[in-house]
Amino acid sequence: MTTFTALALLGAAAAFVMFSLTWCLSRKLDNYSFVDVTWSYGLAVLAPMYALLTNGYEPRQALATGMGMIWSLRLGTYLFFRIKRHHPHEDVRYQVLRKKWEGKLGSRFFLFFQAQALLVVPLSFPVLLACINDRPELHPLEILGAAVWLLGLTGEAVADRQMQRFKADPANRGKVCTAGLWRYSRHPNYFFESVVWWGFWIFACGSPWGWTTLYAPLLILHFLLRVTGIPLTEQCAIESKGDAYRDYQKTTSAFVPWFPKKTS
Repeated sequence: MTTFTALALLGAAAAFVMFSLTWCLSRKLDNYSFVDVTWSYGLAVLAPMYALLTNGYEPRQALATGMGMIWSLRLGTYLFFRIKRHHPHEDVRYQVLRKKWEGKLGSRFFLFFQAQALLVVPLSFPVLLACINDRPELHPLEILGAAVWLLGLTGEAVADRQMQRFKADPANRGKVCTAGLWRYSRHPNYFFESVVWWGFWIFACGSPWGWTTLYAPLLILHFLLRVTGIPLTEQCAIESKGDAYRDYQKTTSAFVPWFPKKTS
C-alpha cells in the first residue's frame, strides 16, 4: 500500500469519526446546520495529520499545512459563530431537507453527513500530495499558488467582514448591501472562496500528480454556482428584499467582481 493510499484511508476514517460526532451533536441540539462547521474544519484536522505522518520537504509541508489550516479555521470559526448566533433557527437548506425527509430524519441526515465526509477527503488531496513531495526546494508554481491563495483568503475575509458590519446595523434591515466589494459583485465571498481553491490547485501542481486535483476547484465552483451557493442565496434574497434585490441583480455582476452597470 502506498503512502498516499494509506493516508487517504486514514483521512477517510478521521472524517467519518468527525462527521459522526457532529451528527450526534446536531441531533441533540436539533440543528443540522453545524455540519457546515465540521466541513470547514475538516482540513484543519487532516492537513497537520498528513504533515506529521510524511517525510516530505519540511518548508513545503509547513506552507501547505499552514494554508489548509488558516483557511479552514477562519471559515469554520466564522460559520460557527454565525450558526450559534441564529440557533435554534436552522439554515434554510436543512429546513428544506427536514420537510423532504420527514419521518426518516436521523438515518437520512447521517448519510448526508457522511457524504460531506467523503467530499472533504478528496478535497484535502492537494495538501496531501504537497506533504509527500520530498523535493528539497519550492517550485515556482508553489509560490504562485500560495500568492493566489492569499489573495482569495484576504478577499473572502474582507467580504465577510463588510457584510457582517452591514447586517449589524438595524437601519439596514431589509436593505441590500452594496458596501465595499459588494458594490462590484453580488457574491464576492463566493468568488474569493473559489480563488482560494485555485490557489490550492496551483500549489499542488508543484508536486508529482498534483495536476490531477483539478477536480477540487472545479467541484467548489460547481457547488458555488449551481448547487448551494448562488442559487439558494439569490432565492432567499429575493424573498426577503424583493424589488430592491432585483434592481441589484440588474446592475451588479453575480460572481466575478466588475463595475456596476449604469441604469437608465
